[in-house]
Amino acid sequence: MSPIWLITFTVLVLLQPPVDGELFTALADMEELLETEAVLITNLDNYVQAQEEKLMQLRQKVQEYRREHSEAARDVSAYLSNPVNAFLLTKRLTTDWRYVENLMTYEVGKEFLENVTSYRSVLKFPSDEDLNGAAVALMRLQDTYNLDTAALARGMLNGVQYSTELSAGDCFELGRQSYLNGDYYHTVLWMREAMDRLTSEVNRTATKEDVLEYLAFSTFKQGNIQTALLMTEELLELVPDHERAVSNKAYYEKELQKEAQQKILRGDDGSEEVPIDTTTKIQKGGAAHVYNSNERKLYEQLCRGEQQPPIELRSKLVCRYTTNSSPFLRIGPLKLEEAYLRPYIVIYHDVMSDREIERIKQYARPRFRRATVQNYKTGELEFANYRISKSAWLKDAEDEMIRTISRRVEDMTGLTMETAEELQVVNYGIGGHYEPHFDFARREERNAFKSLGTGNRIATVLFYGTAAFWFNLHASGRGDYATRHAACPVLTGTKWVSNKWIHERGQEFRRPCGLQLDHSEEEF
Repeated sequence: MSPIWLITFTVLVLLQPPVDGELFTALADMEELLETEAVLITNLDNYVQAQEEKLMQLRQKVQEYRREHSEAARDVSAYLSNPVNAFLLTKRLTTDWRYVENLMTYEVGKEFLENVTSYRSVLKFPSDEDLNGAAVALMRLQDTYNLDTAALARGMLNGVQYSTELSAGDCFELGRQSYLNGDYYHTVLWMREAMDRLTSEVNRTATKEDVLEYLAFSTFKQGNIQTALLMTEELLELVPDHERAVSNKAYYEKELQKEAQQKILRGDDGSEEVPIDTTTKIQKGGAAHVYNSNERKLYEQLCRGEQQPPIELRSKLVCRYTTNSSPFLRIGPLKLEEAYLRPYIVIYHDVMSDREIERIKQYARPRFRRATVQNYKTGELEFANYRISKSAWLKDAEDEMIRTISRRVEDMTGLTMETAEELQVVNYGIGGHYEPHFDFARREERNAFKSLGTGNRIATVLFYGTAAFWFNLHASGRGDYATRHAACPVLTGTKWVSNKWIHERGQEFRRPCGLQLDHSEEEF
């Protein structure tokens, strides 16, 4: 298997205006939700004040009626013999009472609900897709970084307190979102946490019966029928006429009878009973968190910092100043650090200033769209759950600073930018990541980059404060499968990167083919 290597990106915490689209795919978009929340808080506060004013007027009427009624009750004849009192009593039960009735039936909230409706046309509101995406991101972080469920519910990430604690209702919603995705493993984790938190909540934010219903069925889907039956029976003690629970109970009992019969049959031939595997996590195939290969395990180990290049390799890596035969760089050579030898990966330090970074982000924000990947069969761009981010493309013609960066890339790489793609700027969202992938098109991807007419992606330059550079193709033009790489999920903060993909056309004399292959015959 080809090795995976990962770039660790700089994490920056920013507060900037976002753009339209799926909010969970870019943290730059999530920031505007705080503005939406602030407007809604003000609207809700005004609604509460209006309700309090309404209640205050009703209380005043109660006190007024009670005072007059008490006075009349002391001596009814004397009270009613007074024509003024008789008039006031009649008035209180006619025009005054109609006022009270109107006040009681007046819908204070109508105006404020209309405000919310109007806000939806000008403010950003998250969708159900955003809620699900945010929940999936938490699950991804939980798996990738081995985060304990209870600690995560306490707002702790790797031992650091980042947020307030989750309520039982919050944990229930995380479990429910996992359930909707067919992810029964995480459903069980979060429903159990919701159940634990319910026992200590004074003002309960979820109900035990709701938690038990999801927990029982998800436990069954993981293969533990006996426990699912016990949970269902507990649910029926709380809600005896629960229709689904009654049906599920009968089904679980039938399945347990089948299991018991199978055990008897196994014993008939003298063989031992096959032990039940209680350690395997039964999860929905194809979900992002499923460990479906050694590569995924390695990817997550690298993200956790558990894998490092061997010391024998690191001892051969050097740092140096380089001009790359560029006359311009003779007066200001680049700071080069070798990161890997095969494939050869270098990191250039101090190649983009803070001013340039902020200017690029400023240009990119209004254009952000959810990042896409290329379908290897059709060549069409499409969304994929293994790449969660938003991107924008900046042209050299738009600004002198962007043109300067392109010229700098040409000096760094020795390659022409005439056929390079535009500068791509990427902001990663909640748990934003990009799973192991290649930047170049494989041989079976015949339609990739066809519309560009510039050949395959020969090299990549990736800016994240510093800049990483590597060749995606061997000098022969064949893809270097050792350049498979990934972006780890964002645990906290927000991540910005930009990249320049350089294509083959125009590089014939800048990186010519050699007389001999620079890779093994197997790769050819």
